[in-house]
Formats: sequence, C-alpha cells, structure tokens
Amino acid sequence: MLRVWRQAGPNQPGRFVDYPATDLSPDMSFLEMLDVVNDGLTLKGEEPIAFAHDCREGICGTCSCTIDGKPHGPGRGVATCQVYLRSFKSGDTIVVEPFRARAFPVVKDLVTDRAAFDKIQQAGGFITARAGSAPEANAAPVPKADADLAMDAATCIGCGACVAACKNASAMLFVAAKVSHLGLLPQGQPERDRRVLAMVGTMDALGFGNCTNQYECSAACPKLISHDFIARMNRDYLGASLRAAFKPASVGGGGAG
Repeated sequence: MLRVWRQAGPNQPGRFVDYPATDLSPDMSFLEMLDVVNDGLTLKGEEPIAFAHDCREGICGTCSCTIDGKPHGPGRGVATCQVYLRSFKSGDTIVVEPFRARAFPVVKDLVTDRAAFDKIQQAGGFITARAGSAPEANAAPVPKADADLAMDAATCIGCGACVAACKNASAMLFVAAKVSHLGLLPQGQPERDRRVLAMVGTMDALGFGNCTNQYECSAACPKLISHDFIARMNRDYLGASLRAAFKPASVGGGGAG
C-alpha cells in the first residue's frame, strides 16, 4: 500500500491518500513503482501523482522526497531514485511526502520549489577567475589533502535532504559544502571572505533555520558529506566577519590645496 501526500497547489490544503500498489517487482526502483501506480491512476481517469525526477542515477537530486519519515527513504548514501522495493517488506504501507521546510514550498504533491538553493549559490558560489581553456594540471599546485576535501564537498547535489532532516530546516550543510569546495582551492581565494558572508547572509534571509549540531543532515545526505564542513565554514565566517568589521575605510585622493 502506498500512502501519498496529495496537494493540488502551493496554497491548497493537502492530505494523505492511500493507493494499492500491485504488479510490482522487488527489483523495481521506487520511482518505477510510482510510474506503475500513475499508469493505473491514468487508466482510471484519475490525476497522477506529481513527482520530480531527471537522471535517475543519484546525481541530480531532483527526485527528493521523504519516505517513511526519512529523506530519500531507507538506506544510507542513496537518493530516492536509488531506493529499490526490496528495501521494504511485502504488505508494508509506505508513506511518501514532500520535503518539509518553509524555504521549500510545495508546488504539487511530492514536488517542492528549491529555488532557495539557487539563490544561495548565486550569492557567492562562483569564482571570477577566467575559465577559458583548461589550464595545465600542474599550473596551480594544490595539496592533496585540500584537493581531496574539495572533491568531497563538490559531491553535494543540492537535493535538500539536509534541510528536510533538520528539525530547524537548516541549510548549513549545503552552504558549507559549497563554500568549502571553492574555499579549499587557489582559484577560490580572491572571493573567499565575500563568498562566505554573502552565502550565509542569503541563507538566513531566505528563512532557513539555525544548525542544531545534531548532524541529522550528514546522516541523511545521499553523498555522505561530513558535517565537519560546517565547522570549517563557521571558522571562515568568523574570520571574514572580523576582517570586514576592522577593514580600514578607503582614503580619497584629493589634491593639495
């Protein structure tokens, strides 16, 4: 049995609706099961369940939803599209709902608007260094430890599971991953202070909550991004705030009288 949150639109009331799920294989993915249920609804002339998906390979984060109270459902280090029906017992009632966060308003059924993440990224998740043809690999030496950490941070797919898992709907893990990815590399140094201040400020302005330091975020992350990046970002933010507060005012270049 599938118990699904149905909501016609952003400002409409929602409710859970039960649907029988039959003719399934244990080797089906969760999204394939939703396809089968939707085929049955369509044949009966009913509105199919709206859910988002794209790559179905666990690398885009589009498919994000909450399954049995857990972002992305059972398993560790997998996105919703990588969950298979063999993870459930025959006869289970599977409860599916959208990610719950004020900054992620429901569009319809299981689809949420996560444009807030785009706004945070646009606030500072970039570099101004020229990015023409690829430079020679050894032109900008990077210590291996930093390169490995930057790669770990870069695996964030922006799915929002960290927000959905946090009782305060904090986006700290997402922002920390984006800040740390560039902050660990030479190309990211010119905007390092401005980046962390702008991205954290935008995160706060968009209504995300404070970090609870209970690490539900890293536990729910499909890419297993460590909460250690939050500590790294907090250190960068504190340093950038102090430097900004004590930065001397520029002196005008007036001529002698």
